[in-house]
Amino acid sequence: MNLTYYGHACFGVETKGVHLLFDPFITGNELASQIDVDAIPADYILLTHGHQDHVLDAERIARRTGAKIVSNFEIVSWYGAKGIEGHPMNHGGKWQFDFGTVKYVSAIHSSVLPDGTYGGNPGGFVVWNEEGCFYHAGDTALTMDMQLVPKTCPKLDFCMLPIGDNFTMGTEEAVLAAGFVQCEKVIACHFDTFGYIRVDHEEVKKAFSDAGKSVILPEIGEVITFE
Repeated sequence: MNLTYYGHACFGVETKGVHLLFDPFITGNELASQIDVDAIPADYILLTHGHQDHVLDAERIARRTGAKIVSNFEIVSWYGAKGIEGHPMNHGGKWQFDFGTVKYVSAIHSSVLPDGTYGGNPGGFVVWNEEGCFYHAGDTALTMDMQLVPKTCPKLDFCMLPIGDNFTMGTEEAVLAAGFVQCEKVIACHFDTFGYIRVDHEEVKKAFSDAGKSVILPEIGEVITFE
């Protein structure tokens, strides 16, 4: 699997020749100004919730690429009214796609779409196939439901966890979350984009290291390969 970080909580994952794109917020992120949003590949766009800093570029990319939106029923219905095809899910459910299995899991946050439409309950995604298994937590507080992930899904090879605090869990809770989902390799997200969520990178690394876990605070545009 190849993972590309596009900033904030946006990741591209290439697996089995299929391009998955999570929470595309690029054109509104000054830190991602070097990213050409019209060059990003996508076969599926997975949206954890409806906030603008997670869906801003979804419509633009979907119309260019023909990618399907994968999210909760309310968000997929909202895009469906715009003529964009999607696959609706809800908490606890899973579906076998052509690239592998996706399970929609719990997150504690809020969710409203950019025009004020109710965005349903926020969530996260666990994705797996023969190449590996990973978890994108979305925007969330630490939740005991994370302990269900290793009980209901294959062992995680890596996970993307928010660390920015204020709107989501912070570093200390993210360390606990990594333990809850039994994952040793953490890719940090939802940090540094704006003032409320700026973090001290060395303190983050030390907190995870002290807990015996590995964390990557990726550079925007960085590609990470998992084998």
